[in-house]
Amino acid sequence: MTTGIGQMLDKRSMDATGTPPPTIRVEIYNQTYNIRSDGDTEYIVQLAEFVDSRMREISSGTLTVDSLKVAILAALHIADELHRLKHLHEQADAQLATRSSECAEMLDRLLKVRSTVEREQAGASKLSLG
Repeated sequence: MTTGIGQMLDKRSMDATGTPPPTIRVEIYNQTYNIRSDGDTEYIVQLAEFVDSRMREISSGTLTVDSLKVAILAALHIADELHRLKHLHEQADAQLATRSSECAEMLDRLLKVRSTVEREQAGASKLSLG
């Protein structure tokens, strides 16, 4: 990826100049990972902390100690949250589009009324002058 978190350490991931992006060292669930990313280092660290906290939250509520199972459960919880938020975002976008359309229609009606009033006033002033 060229945006977002980037790619896990991989000799094939290089930028246009042939140099690999900087390596960011993070710790997730007591494991250290080296991540290459052209993204913001602080953002990558925050993402790793978020994943770590989710994994710890999951492990404290389950009997499993298998880190892979904990990681998969955490990924499912994060994916669920993402999809719920996307759905809320889509609903908000639809509501905004509806309201925007309603406002545009009201503005059109108002401008038509204004134009009609201005024409009537212009016609009335011609009658009183003549």
